[in-house]
Order: sequence, then structure tokens, then C-alpha cells
Amino acid sequence: MGKHAVRLATRAVIVHDGRLLLVNAWANGQSRLLCAPGGGIMPGTSLPDNLVREVHEETGLTITVGAPCLVNEFHDPRTGFHQVDLFFRCSIVGSAEISETWQDPERIVTQHVWAGETDIPHLWVKPDSLARVAFSAETPAIYDAFEEIVK
Repeated sequence: MGKHAVRLATRAVIVHDGRLLLVNAWANGQSRLLCAPGGGIMPGTSLPDNLVREVHEETGLTITVGAPCLVNEFHDPRTGFHQVDLFFRCSIVGSAEISETWQDPERIVTQHVWAGETDIPHLWVKPDSLARVAFSAETPAIYDAFEEIVK
């Protein structure tokens, strides 16, 4: 598997007014790949608390964390990098407006996209099952297959 420990991350599935919140997945716009907001777990922090912090850092939004809905894992066979993402259904508390001047303190997230279900096929979104889970609240939690990382 390589020399790296498996990285654990949380991600927020936020659907507001029929649109799913997506963010760019690579710093400085190095890729057009979009994903749900979230990030790596800080030791000693619960999964929901971690997710609230990450979403606020990346978007300025305040959320409440609901039920888990998706588990996805990916890896880079060249480097040994392996990440498991735990996705939770989340709701926005207060305004859903993301300031155009909002800056992620880590400068990774530089783009926010509110995508409708019909927009998703025209975007590059990972994991592949995210839209299906997001727009079907009745879908039970699923596991999206182990895949190689893409950029």
C-alpha cells in the first residue's frame, strides 16, 4: 500500500433550493474537478465538528450535520496516498450566500458552484455517485468503489 497512513476526511452533501454545493478539489485551480466541501479529520475532533469547521473555512457557511449518506475511497498507486471520505447530509443555518471575496485560509478552495441535477452531467464531479445520493434523499447510505485518484 505504500508508506502513508490512510487519510480520513468528512464531506458535506448540501442541497439548497434544488442545487448541490460543490467546490474545486485542487489548489490554485489545477484541475476542473469538483467535489463536496470538507476535508481531513483533525485528531481529537468528532466527525460532525470537523465537518462544520471545514465547511466554514471553505465557504463561510454555517451548517448542521445530519446522517451519513456515502462512503468513498480513492488512492494514488504511484505515491501510496489513500483517502476515505465520509459524506453527511447537511443543512445550512442562516444565509446560503457565499461571499465572492471569501477566502479559504488554506487557499485550496477557490471556486464554489451551486449545481442543479441537470448541471451535473456537464461538470466533472467526484465521486461518481455524489449527485445520485444528493438528489435522492431516500437513498440509503452507499459505498462508492475504491478508485484511482484523478486530477
